[in-house]
Amino acid sequence: MNTCAQTTSSDVPVYLKLAAVTMIWGGTFVAGRFLADSLTPLFAASLRFLLASVALLLFLLLARVPLAKPNLKQWLQLGLLGFFGIFFYNLCFFYGLHYINASRASLIVALNPAVIGLASWLVFKEHLSRAKVAGIAICVTGASLVIVSRNPQLLAGNADAWIGDLLIFGCVLGWGVYSLCSKDLNQSLGPVQTVTYSILLGTAMLWVTSAVRGELSVDVLLNLGPQQWLSLMYLGVLGSALAYIGYYDGIRQIGATRSGVFIALNPLTAVILGALLLDEQLTLTMCLGGGLILAGIFLCNKPLARVGKKGI
Repeated sequence: MNTCAQTTSSDVPVYLKLAAVTMIWGGTFVAGRFLADSLTPLFAASLRFLLASVALLLFLLLARVPLAKPNLKQWLQLGLLGFFGIFFYNLCFFYGLHYINASRASLIVALNPAVIGLASWLVFKEHLSRAKVAGIAICVTGASLVIVSRNPQLLAGNADAWIGDLLIFGCVLGWGVYSLCSKDLNQSLGPVQTVTYSILLGTAMLWVTSAVRGELSVDVLLNLGPQQWLSLMYLGVLGSALAYIGYYDGIRQIGATRSGVFIALNPLTAVILGALLLDEQLTLTMCLGGGLILAGIFLCNKPLARVGKKGI
């Protein structure tokens, strides 16, 4: 009985941290949309993660934490994370937002918990109880309900919308790799070192590609307005450096599947912020969708407490 209580209470800070992380991510689609008309997708992604890299290195410097020295195997794993989680994900993210709007994109990204759960089961043989499967399904349903009910017209697309859909689904696949292939590194190097190295490597890939394609431009930077710079700071410092560390720490403590369901909070956060800051309407359907998201997260994380009660 005590084991169960300890497990549940010790997980509460993790849940709160993951909720905060996904709330931060709820604003990244809007911030990315602000940049879509000012910067090329590749240059926007390069700037975002240059800011993230600087923030992480400053954090390590101020905290007096030296960079770890990965071995060859760890370098290869970090390279994989940098490619899929930073380089590939952000190319899909920024190019996708050129074809479709933020609401439509967030609807596709709401599939993340399902993809992570399915991949964990297929590749890593993680046991998915009926409660976890039901929780994931309820989260995806709730997120979809929130997004669609917010403004059905926003989901309409043009003739090339399928390209944007495909690119944003690439984000889902890239994030699945970034979530699932970090387990060993999170344990050996820790979340901060893993995120720092993966972001540094991914940033280098983005800048080299930008240089090769001739997309680096000082003139473009000088013409950015305050709104664009704030969007870049939000994406780089909060949405990347800080949020990635919190997410990886959550994966280290409770696993990828249970952490992944918190991503369903992204659209709910966007709706609540819209109601509080922009006087957007908060409908009963949105509230129902939000309730489903919370119920799904609770259901997906509930079985662990039951296992603890048995002393396993």
